[in-house]
Amino acid sequence: MADAPLKWVEVPEAQDLWEGDLVDAEVDGEQVLIVHHLDGSFAAYQGLCPHQEVLLADGKWDEESATLECSGHAWQFDMRSGEGINPAGCRLYQFPVEVTDGIVRIGIPQDELVHYNRYQEA
Repeated sequence: MADAPLKWVEVPEAQDLWEGDLVDAEVDGEQVLIVHHLDGSFAAYQGLCPHQEVLLADGKWDEESATLECSGHAWQFDMRSGEGINPAGCRLYQFPVEVTDGIVRIGIPQDELVHYNRYQEA
């Protein structure tokens, strides 16, 4: 199955985001968390925790280790990869990001799906 075409959407909330910070934004109907890592790179993930849909931007952020702890039930995520640390086995949906001349854009797949991973216990 081919990948869905992307719609690139400018995210004004991310334009002046300091390195080591993160911001929550609604992008083309999707709740997205944008991270500006200390190395200058950007990443974008689903903005709601896969456990109980708590807003991840309200969590405890450690920019040095690039880990985010959800404020709901202390689930932890590696914000370099989107992988769950605690519990392991879950993963945040990751959106493509492009930055050109300081303008941050998020690629939203045009496949009519909600781009959100839920945690399923084994």
